[in-house]
Amino acid sequence: MIRLLQKKFILTAQAAVSVLLLVLICAINGANIWVTVRQTDQQLEMLADTELQISRQETGTDGYTPGEERFSGPLPFPKNEKKGGLMRPPMDKDLAMSLRFFTVSLDHNGQIIRSDLSRISSVSETEAQTYAQLAVRKEQSSGYLEQFKYKVLSSGKTENKQNNKYKQDNEIIQDDETILLFLDVSGQFHSIWTILVLSAGIAAGCWLCMLLFVVLLSQKAIRPIARNIQKQKQFVTDAGHEIKTPLAIIQANLDAMELISGENKWSRNIRSQTVRLHGLMQNLLTLAKMEEDMQQLPMEHFSFSELLEESIQPFYEAAALKGILIETKICADTGIYANREYMQRLLSILFDNAVKYTDSDGSMIVSLKKTEHKVILKVKNTCSELPQQDAEKLFDRFYRGDSARTQKNGGYGIGLSAAYAIVKAHKGEISAAYADGNAIEFTVKIDGH
Repeated sequence: MIRLLQKKFILTAQAAVSVLLLVLICAINGANIWVTVRQTDQQLEMLADTELQISRQETGTDGYTPGEERFSGPLPFPKNEKKGGLMRPPMDKDLAMSLRFFTVSLDHNGQIIRSDLSRISSVSETEAQTYAQLAVRKEQSSGYLEQFKYKVLSSGKTENKQNNKYKQDNEIIQDDETILLFLDVSGQFHSIWTILVLSAGIAAGCWLCMLLFVVLLSQKAIRPIARNIQKQKQFVTDAGHEIKTPLAIIQANLDAMELISGENKWSRNIRSQTVRLHGLMQNLLTLAKMEEDMQQLPMEHFSFSELLEESIQPFYEAAALKGILIETKICADTGIYANREYMQRLLSILFDNAVKYTDSDGSMIVSLKKTEHKVILKVKNTCSELPQQDAEKLFDRFYRGDSARTQKNGGYGIGLSAAYAIVKAHKGEISAAYADGNAIEFTVKIDGH
């Protein structure tokens, strides 16, 4: 019980730490990605403005004519210059000179006019044209191609008939030029991945340190709770053993009194309540012992089907007095690895519960079968009225589902809780369900052999 409580404490603490670290990693890297993308967009906008200025200079009054070498002087100072801040670098000429990019210009027919690779050395003319063709096929104003982020620009150049040597009569010729700007963002990608790996590594290290810290402190943290649990179990055990002696004395004196004075209604009441109290203490002791370490209980291989046949025999007479029909469907040679004493106690609890709460002239069905890995026991009994609450509530200590489950039937309100503890101590499953409108079915699943 103490080890289970310690494990739950460690798991809960580490789950909280894991959620916190995960939120921090996501927040840090999400913010980093957002800031990096925003900075890249600002850099791209700055270069776009610069490229448009260059394009206008080439077709302006500087005497540029087609066929001359493209503008190769210093980049014009960006009009959208911005001072740096906490989350962004300064957008100025120095930054523009440090960026790696290239451009490809297309005419209005989509044919490549020229490309400028003066600001990058890792891309050839052919590669630049290939990137341009891929960007055009995407039909997007901006996007990503491998390690490049591109933006499609339109120079919007219009010449009137006085200075357009390609004029036709009075028609104005639209000579639009499309510029594809490619910015190398491999450095930004590398920065994002570096921060992601570093933050994940630091988080993993912090998680391991917290695990060591929680493990070392878990025993100290649960020590008061463990001490209280131990005191409660010790109290139940001591009280159970102490009550056994006066109960034995009461029964002995009752037997002597009936020998002298004969049996009467008062002696019968005393005997029934004494038996009831003895059964209650047995169940309390069972619960107390099941909450201890299961490794202390001796386990063995034995025939569960034979044990079931033996355990159900004493209940045939009590069932016959109420007109209850008991039907058994027991698969022979069904083996199990468990504690024989507590398995017998489990069967007694389930059979006793079924006989007590089955209505007169009702029925009770006991079945045992074996699957590939499980032994499945089912005990089903009819009852005059089903409880209003969920069937799983029947396993709660001192719970009574309806007026029928009262002391007049000899119930303790703790038997099914003891059955639940026995099954869980054997790492099995036990469940309750309402069936056929007037029946309760208990199902036990335990690993076989």
